[in-house]
Amino acid sequence: MEVSARKPRADAARNRDRLLKAATAVFNAGGPDASLEAIARRAGVGIGTLYRHFPTREALYEAVYRREVEQLVELAEKLKSEASPVEALRRWFRANIDFVATKKGMSAALALAVTGLPELKAYSLERLTKAIGALLDRAIANGEIRAGISAEDMLRAFIGMCFMHDQPGWQASVARLMDVFVDGLRVQPAPAGRGAARQARTKPGPRAKKAPR
Repeated sequence: MEVSARKPRADAARNRDRLLKAATAVFNAGGPDASLEAIARRAGVGIGTLYRHFPTREALYEAVYRREVEQLVELAEKLKSEASPVEALRRWFRANIDFVATKKGMSAALALAVTGLPELKAYSLERLTKAIGALLDRAIANGEIRAGISAEDMLRAFIGMCFMHDQPGWQASVARLMDVFVDGLRVQPAPAGRGAARQARTKPGPRAKKAPR
């Protein structure tokens, strides 16, 4: 009896996860008009199963949105131990491009959902700012990124780049721009010639010999 009681809950969790993965892919490719039937087919479940988990399109959008945010937070934590500080920043922002592509695919209804749920916007902003802040602080502490840039600054720059590009292939363009942006924040070593010249200026020269009396 105990096993049969647990099975539906496990099946339901798997179905929900499949639906969220399918919705992410379909919204990313098909935009806000992508059908819920297409999502159910991709997930391998019936449309009734989809509606049991997500009674409205907005509820599905919100769930996809929250799942994407949590995945980015988890990725930031993972990158802290798997990549160099600067490479971690690059990889995190590349993953964010996919997140923005999904958001663009469901932007109309998501905008309504966020308007009706202001805590959703606050929730995502807080979580993403904290995630990028941890990666940024690590890079600054390691001497690879100059101080004076904030997590909010980086997110604003990134979002601005994403929403200035609407043509096909915009993801590759934004990825290149973010690489340029991150490279511009790197601490650059002083040129060898400049250091040698400074040392030559400060090094005392030979003492002049005294004239014979």
